[in-house]
Parts: sequence; structure tokens; C-alpha cells
Amino acid sequence: MIAVIDYEMGNLRSVQKAFETAGCKAVVTRERRTIEEASHVVLPGVGAFADCMANLERYDLVEPIRRSIAAGKPFLGICLGLQLLFSESEEFGLHKGLDLIPGRVRRFPSDGTGLKVPHMGWNALTITKPAPALRGVETGAYVYFVHSYVVEPREASVASSLTEYGQPFVSSIWRDNVFACQFHPEKSQSVGLRIIKNFAEWRP
Repeated sequence: MIAVIDYEMGNLRSVQKAFETAGCKAVVTRERRTIEEASHVVLPGVGAFADCMANLERYDLVEPIRRSIAAGKPFLGICLGLQLLFSESEEFGLHKGLDLIPGRVRRFPSDGTGLKVPHMGWNALTITKPAPALRGVETGAYVYFVHSYVVEPREASVASSLTEYGQPFVSSIWRDNVFACQFHPEKSQSVGLRIIKNFAEWRP
């Protein structure tokens, strides 16, 4: 059973439906016991970094997240759910994250680049480390993005894919039982469904 963490930030039903389409049972929950009993845990997210961290703390969800990862459960972070895993974010000031992946979240540079921020729409992956969740996904596969901030891991080796938008940025990470992506697999059609199915079948 896959637990999709509900902290009132994110398109939870879309994520749940994507897992169901892939033939997997998923529940949207903020119950600690349900999260602890789940075989896989998903942290989606849309919105401001500080607000999301505040809601995780308000609903007492930080510890269940930490315990799930420490227990070795497959863990998926999506969009802001990726960023929250990092040490801190520069979005609207400096805010502490979960600090599970050392590094910082920074805004896309926009001055003088001619690039529109947020980065929105389809873009290609360059696979740098073949994570289990990316099995069968080739370099050049297109996925869907909506974001203004990017992660900068302290250790470059944690990156699983890069994407080009004016400059290369980390579009997914993989470390041990944690896979997280800046793009939205639930909006990425067949490629996204493959990633979701791969994650559901993952046994670290």
C-alpha cells in the first residue's frame, strides 16, 4: 500500500489517480499509523516552501517522513516534495527544510537570460545515474515541469537526471531508498506512468 502524504499542499488526487492507473493501491493520508504501515511513501507538493514546511510541522508529519526513510521504505518526492528534502530554500527568505539531502534550493536565474520563470511545460531528461524509478526511461524522454526554483545538492553524485533550461539543472535525485523529481510524473503521460509503476515495484 502506497501512502500519499496529505498536508494540504499539492495535487493529491492526481497523484493517487496516477498510481491507480498504474494498477497500484494508493491512499491519501496524514495518519501516522497509515504512513508507518505503508510499503511506499510519496511526498507531493505545490506551493511555497515555507508554507509547506509549516504544514508538515502542523500536522506532525516530519517524524513519520524521517522514520519512513530511515526504515528503508521506497520514498518518492514530487516537485516541492523534492525541494523539501533539502537543507534549506531561498524562496522568500531563507527557510530550513527537512535536511535529509544536503544542499540548497535556489531560484532560476532570470535577469539577462531571456528565460521565462516559472519553467513550465515539457522538457527532456538526461539520465546521469540510472535510478530504479527510471528503469526503461531513456535520455531524451520528455516530462512535465512547473517550477521557479531548482535544487543544488552538495554532492553532485546524488543527481539522477539533468534537464536543460538556459543551463543544466538537477531534475531528479536518487540516494538509497529515496527518489525525488522536480517534474510531475503524474502529468507526464506514458513516461510518468512508467516512473510511477517502477517506483511502486521498487524494493530497495
